[in-house]
Amino acid sequence: MKYHDLNIQTQREFPNNARTPGFGWLVRAGYITRENEILPLGKQVIDKLNDLSKDPAFFSLLSLPIISNETETYFPLSTGTIEVIHCPSCNYTERKELAQFKKTPFPQGELLPIEKVSTPDCNTIEALANFLNIPKEKTAKALMYTRTSDNQFVFVVLRGDMTLSETKLKNRIGEVRLATAEEITNAGAAAGYASPVELKNALIVVDDLIPQSPNLAAGANKAGYHLLNTNCGRDYSANFIADLTLANKNESCIHCGSQLTEVNALMLATRSEFNFENILLALAETHHDDKGLAFPKSAAPFDVYLMHIPGKEMDTLTKAEELYNDLQNAGITVLFDDRDERAGVKFNDADLIGCSVRVTVGEKNLKDGKIEIKARTDKENQLVPIEDLTQFI
Repeated sequence: MKYHDLNIQTQREFPNNARTPGFGWLVRAGYITRENEILPLGKQVIDKLNDLSKDPAFFSLLSLPIISNETETYFPLSTGTIEVIHCPSCNYTERKELAQFKKTPFPQGELLPIEKVSTPDCNTIEALANFLNIPKEKTAKALMYTRTSDNQFVFVVLRGDMTLSETKLKNRIGEVRLATAEEITNAGAAAGYASPVELKNALIVVDDLIPQSPNLAAGANKAGYHLLNTNCGRDYSANFIADLTLANKNESCIHCGSQLTEVNALMLATRSEFNFENILLALAETHHDDKGLAFPKSAAPFDVYLMHIPGKEMDTLTKAEELYNDLQNAGITVLFDDRDERAGVKFNDADLIGCSVRVTVGEKNLKDGKIEIKARTDKENQLVPIEDLTQFI
């Protein structure tokens, strides 16, 4: 394909809205617009990726540093919109809101008698723990919702040092919304001082660590008071016991016990669908240098960037046209830069666009029957006899 056929417009400067280096290089090389719209050169790559995606080794062929699980594949990127929990040791990978981690229960000691105590101005876990001089993990956190399908009041119990994953909760019992003040009161609870003890008409859902955490401080369902030594199973019963907590970095991996990491990421693929625009960005983030894109052959829009340097004595364009046809007839895809531009402009654009090989037809080398070839990531050029070009490529 010829340069003008794709209407390629390269840029000499990075766009002022470049979120990442890869995005900036894609704009500069003419793959996308500043508004992230795909241009013909970008579509050329996406079409190639679409064909290549049928290969089971697709991502390996692209040399991308991906993380994945059985259903989703991600590319770690600081501006990515998806938060992912990842274990560098065993490669466990999951969306943050669904990820599991190894929880540490307390030693199972004697269940102490429940005791109601005055706790003025202790309507948060932090205030309660400070007032009682106990760690947050010795408290029970209360969260109250209403299930939207049937208006059932839902009371959730977590250990005080944990955070609820609403996604896990919804996956367990269905869609919910925050309970209103009236719904909380009608259930016999008190906002800021709530517990599952002696509630009315409540669906009680507890995290799976709660039954293993004896003698927790919890609300007394009366403003200004808490209960010491509450125990699930003795003082209240749970309708559901499930993993409800949000995983965080530095927690222990549920599979191997190693420390988890947390990364922002792009979604590249699900079990049934590829996001080729994100894959294009991932390629640009991974494969570039200080001159432009440097795509691997598997992902480059064309195998060869062919250019000619206008000569004073020889018709380099006609010879380049012959080579263009020869390469295409040999099944080699070619981007033919036949513009009447200075050599420096063409060299810069070749580096920007990032095809894996550049072939330059110049008068000086043609006189010796040779063509200049340079791999995009090599520092040195090579001179090859014209008749050997196709085989060499």
